Amino acid sequence: MSLHDMMETVVNGFEIAGVAILVVGSLVALVSAAANARRDGARAAYQQARQGIGRAILLGLEVLIIADIVLTITVDRTLESAVTLGLIVLVRTFLSFSLEVELEGTLPWRRRATGSGSTTVTSTVGRDEPHAGGSSVSS
Repeated sequence: MSLHDMMETVVNGFEIAGVAILVVGSLVALVSAAANARRDGARAAYQQARQGIGRAILLGLEVLIIADIVLTITVDRTLESAVTLGLIVLVRTFLSFSLEVELEGTLPWRRRATGSGSTTVTSTVGRDEPHAGGSSVSS
């Protein structure tokens, strides 16, 4: 097997993985939302489905762009394929940005200012920790 053939196999693997992530991730999100619809209500289930599908799309796009990059740098080294890759990256970046804003409800650079997002720092000062005098404070 030549390097060219091996890289085409790698690219095919990434493409299959990307599509599988899109399909399986979306199905898992829909099934999970449907299962929680009775408990949480239709509106919450809808939001859960949208967020789950959005995350599946983001991850699937990331994997598919890997396939495009590998294809361009190892298999199809032409100016046309490089331009195509550039356009794909631009479209993917726009989609990712749009999905992130939709999922998080705020612009990425405003996440820290509004306190939303997953990077929350919690202070532990004063919670059952010994102070300088060696005593402990309980809440």
